[in-house]
Amino acid sequence: MSISKAEYARRRQRLMEGLPPNSVAIVPAAREQLRSRDTYFPFRQDSDFLYLTGFCEPESLLVLAPGRSVGEALLFCRERDAEKEMWDGPRLGPECAAEQYGLCDAFPIGDLDDILPGLLEGRDFIYYTMGRFPQLDRRLQGYLKAIEGAAGKHSVPGKDGAAEMVSLDPLLHDLRLFKSAAELRLMARAAEISAEGHRRAMQRCRPGMHEYQLEAELLHSFATAGAREPAYPCIVGGGRNALVMHYIANSAPLKNGDLVLIDAGCEYRGYASDITRTFPVNGRFSGPQKAVYEIVLASQLAAIDSIAAGNDWDQPHLASIEVIVRGLKDLGLLSGDVDGLIETGAYRRFYMHRVGHWLGMDVHDVGDYKVHGQWRQLEAGMVMTVEPGIYIGAEETAVPEKFCGIGVRIEDDVALLKDGAQVLSAAAPKTVADIEYLMREGDLIQEALL
Repeated sequence: MSISKAEYARRRQRLMEGLPPNSVAIVPAAREQLRSRDTYFPFRQDSDFLYLTGFCEPESLLVLAPGRSVGEALLFCRERDAEKEMWDGPRLGPECAAEQYGLCDAFPIGDLDDILPGLLEGRDFIYYTMGRFPQLDRRLQGYLKAIEGAAGKHSVPGKDGAAEMVSLDPLLHDLRLFKSAAELRLMARAAEISAEGHRRAMQRCRPGMHEYQLEAELLHSFATAGAREPAYPCIVGGGRNALVMHYIANSAPLKNGDLVLIDAGCEYRGYASDITRTFPVNGRFSGPQKAVYEIVLASQLAAIDSIAAGNDWDQPHLASIEVIVRGLKDLGLLSGDVDGLIETGAYRRFYMHRVGHWLGMDVHDVGDYKVHGQWRQLEAGMVMTVEPGIYIGAEETAVPEKFCGIGVRIEDDVALLKDGAQVLSAAAPKTVADIEYLMREGDLIQEALL
């Protein structure tokens, strides 16, 4: 299960078709990131570069030069080096990389200063996103100054014949927003692996464990299924820690009677999953916990029902708000007219984030949410998360004490297909009955092992 060489070629072709005449596009690879002194974090390729090439080595650069008679898609990458490969692993080298990834030609990255200026010379537009790769920014600016100087020009970019620098992000990120059938299969597999991790965590959870032990269960599931990296740092928050949106310390003990919120997903072959489940540490929801949980679940289902072609991005969020406000009012946590509570934003004390985000190669994937100031219409091929939540502060004085300190979020990955919305992460239990049943089943398994 992977993206084919032909699909990468189609992506590059679609991008070049969106460029104006006499343009060139430049897409750099990610750089290796220092962890401490002489050790590095595991390398993860830049998503834009990976989307267009599939090539997973650092110190690389893609140049797309539409209309170039001797090759439009060019790669710069590291040369073979037997000594370095002995320590750090094999490199493809330019010749093999061009052949394996369906590119027109490839050159050593060390020759960039000799070759790239010639590819830029005479172009009207250079599509490249400034600010993300400062060293390359400076090199490109130096090339352009040298080109202008050699031609006897003293113009500024975009005027008097000098090349105009244009951000590549809008064109490229609109392409990435719509997932192909192959991408959807990879994302479905990522969600399936992540859902199994959440099931494993539920079955093994016991009072007295630490949050990091549940994190270890998740990572074990991911890695054994071939997804060696999480798509983002795992959030495992027991009790009051569930009230911290991006809690990642994962160091506290899990207490009997508390809920634990797990927000975790794997990355599988370059594609992210993102799932949140909230469940009782001891396997049984208390009355107040269940009451809050059921509101969040109902709001999530209402939001998913609003994901349809022709609806706009904001409609699922509005659907989730209405259910949450009515539920909080019924519990006595809010008082007043429902429409007025929504209009004034009174609910934001308990529900302070939006219902979701785009999902794809990045966990918070690319793509604008508004187009020309209007919410973007939903279309087939888009993938998003749906993750409403209710978070009731432990020190709240204006709500019944039995609800204080409860934090609940439920999140699924949803793909909009031609025949409607499909929940990719449905294998992770989320009804009260299903969660409690799975956790009882886990108790029986553990007893049998003792």
